[in-house]
Amino acid sequence: MAAEPSRSLSIKRYIEHPKGSPTVLRLVVGSQLRRLRKECGIDLEEAAKAIRGSTAKVSRLERGQGACKERDVADLLTLYGVLDEDERADFLALTRQTNTRGWWHRYSDVLPEWFERHLGLEEAAAVIRTYEVQFIPGLLQTEEYARAVTRLCHPHASGQENDRRVRLRMERQALLTRPDAPRLWAVLDEAALRRPLGDTEVMRGQLRRLIEATRRPNVTLQVAPFETGGLAAVGGPVTILRFPEPDLPDVVYLEQLTSALYLDKEEDVDHYLSIMDRLCAVAETPADSVAFLEELLERLG
Repeated sequence: MAAEPSRSLSIKRYIEHPKGSPTVLRLVVGSQLRRLRKECGIDLEEAAKAIRGSTAKVSRLERGQGACKERDVADLLTLYGVLDEDERADFLALTRQTNTRGWWHRYSDVLPEWFERHLGLEEAAAVIRTYEVQFIPGLLQTEEYARAVTRLCHPHASGQENDRRVRLRMERQALLTRPDAPRLWAVLDEAALRRPLGDTEVMRGQLRRLIEATRRPNVTLQVAPFETGGLAAVGGPVTILRFPEPDLPDVVYLEQLTSALYLDKEEDVDHYLSIMDRLCAVAETPADSVAFLEELLERLG
């Protein structure tokens, strides 16, 4: 039997202020369980036996991937020496909250499963750093631009389905104007600004929207012009999400055509943070970026 670890499960704040994201609550539960296991000196095999599962199941639980079953969490708490009734009750109450549904669930008919996790992370992030190569970031798109992008990406979908995709994107943008809004720091490749989506009026409206967004205190926007060369070509769009909870690591989100990668290992995150920092260093300053956008808008007439 492992000695009881010297730790305090500071999870009550998550129960009282869950910030509405079951995705992040699963990460909180998982990170706490991983910390307890390591402090107890228990390996994945022993933890797996306690929940009658595999080491892969324990790893998924610790990484916040998939549903958290109360029975599994209770058995792990017992294994890790968490026997205080009040402490266990708090932990299990948090576990129950992880199985609630986010607001985006009503769009599940048009929402790919791999993107649901991103919405949950985005909802609870304190800082969202993103680099976009081809399109304007979804959080800053106008409805008309979003509709043009949606038609391009889903050419065979019905008009009703694409309307729902656009409504989902518009509703998603509400997080930027709420009282506890995250900070959005976006770097836009010049190609994303020059590539026409929709007609000229759509692009004019989108440029005006970007200029207006820069006036928000929680939005920083930089343009990476063509002359930045190969550094800007990181291979595709990158988003890094940082959370106010000290227990949670940053998450790197890499979107692909029909799937996405979520990276939270320290070495991976550090690599992409370095890339993002270098991008921000060579991109136009926020003030010069606004001037760049205004010049583009003027050229459109």
